[in-house]
Amino acid sequence: MTTAMAQTNAKPEPLLVDMADLREVLVAGWRDFCRAPGYGLFFALIWVLGGWLVVWAVTTRGQIWWTFPAAAGFPILGPFIACGLYEVSRRLEAGERLVPREVLGAVFRQKDGQIPSMAAMIVFYFLFWNFFAHMTFALFMGNVTMTNVSQSPEIFLTPAGLSLLAFGTLTGALIAGLLFALTVVSLPMLLDRDVDYITAMLASLTLVRASPGPMLAWGALIAALLFLAMLPGFLGLFLVLPLFGHASWHLYRRVIDWPDTPA
Repeated sequence: MTTAMAQTNAKPEPLLVDMADLREVLVAGWRDFCRAPGYGLFFALIWVLGGWLVVWAVTTRGQIWWTFPAAAGFPILGPFIACGLYEVSRRLEAGERLVPREVLGAVFRQKDGQIPSMAAMIVFYFLFWNFFAHMTFALFMGNVTMTNVSQSPEIFLTPAGLSLLAFGTLTGALIAGLLFALTVVSLPMLLDRDVDYITAMLASLTLVRASPGPMLAWGALIAALLFLAMLPGFLGLFLVLPLFGHASWHLYRRVIDWPDTPA
């Protein structure tokens, strides 16, 4: 067990969240990024390079439309990579030194813990996301499969195309929303406490159910800024990912109470 993880038999107790909490964790997240920008830029670089790789692999095959579900689903893996950012914020909060080898290995050092199981669930979710997107396209646009949609975008203005966009947007939001509810504070919790990943996900889900308005706003803000960050060649992720990675740690610390911890 690493120093980053405290053993406990206590159960996490989600607290109520308001908009002021969200503003304060964003400020705290930006402060951590400014204190240790190298880590934030490094982890963001992984995603920027990954985004470029996806676009390159798709466009070289002449199937540009595959880029959209892949790029939209790519941030689903964000919480896993952000574990390094959680570790940075944890160490800054505790007054510990930022040792690159320990920070970069924060996830791998816990290979016998719960994070690998959580990561596997997120990867499975990501694969399902892409499969569902492609299946939806085939169901709605099966009669135009020979059309190169990248060169004929007007196909989306047909009744079938508009139905595809409406159905895909709704179901995609539901799928992403469920993953958000299960992971919004669960991964920081697994780094901080010796709990199983099911307990962590249930606590995260309970938090969202207890404060649906602020948490919906938090999820919408993340989705909107991630989308905008990907537009300029994924370069906006250099700022957005570190900001939300650090802020997520502070959100966890602010809204999850442990009975065995003094106030």
